[in-house]
Amino acid sequence: MEFHRIDLEQYPRKEHYRHYRQAVPCTYSMTVTLDMTHMLQKIKEKGFPFYPVIIYGISRVVNAHQEFRMALDELGRLGYYDVVHPNYTIFHPKTETFSSLWMPYQENLSAFLRQYQENLVRYGDQPTAFSPMPDIPNQFFISCIPWVSFTEFHLNIQHGYNHFAPIFTIGKYQRSGEKILLPLAVQVHHAACDGFHTARLTNELQAWADYFSLPE
Repeated sequence: MEFHRIDLEQYPRKEHYRHYRQAVPCTYSMTVTLDMTHMLQKIKEKGFPFYPVIIYGISRVVNAHQEFRMALDELGRLGYYDVVHPNYTIFHPKTETFSSLWMPYQENLSAFLRQYQENLVRYGDQPTAFSPMPDIPNQFFISCIPWVSFTEFHLNIQHGYNHFAPIFTIGKYQRSGEKILLPLAVQVHHAACDGFHTARLTNELQAWADYFSLPE
């Protein structure tokens, strides 16, 4: 893990950053509907679970763009990590609670899915632990609400104006005609990224799903 300081005087968005960091501190949420038809068909053929595959897809597009790897250092200075890792939730049906886990991002899908399974075996039966793993600074967040589909989802975070890591919330996918659609909410800090950047990220995630293929 390496944190790279950003020289604000050379930063193309320096005025936007200062505006949304100091003058008008602002976060925003965007909820999109993704077409998962092709991807779900492919993973069903191989018997792969959906959740870790979509975690991989989100991690892939997040790590492709600097604006979604941004953070503040201990002195409040802007920078970005060379890589960020997904922190995701797993549900415990017996206690109706969840745990928050993280795993290293890996470009290789097979290795990523193996790591997910190892985490599930190790921590899946610890319903009393909200966060059983040691914390790391370079992470972003994914949660899943597979019991309901939604058109909007917002998080209200106290002191959230210092939180730059994006937060993704996945809803229940549902069939619409011949398509299977998935709601995805994205919450970001406006000082780090604008609507253009978030739209590009969700469009790239859709393109990844459209052309998804599993390793042989």
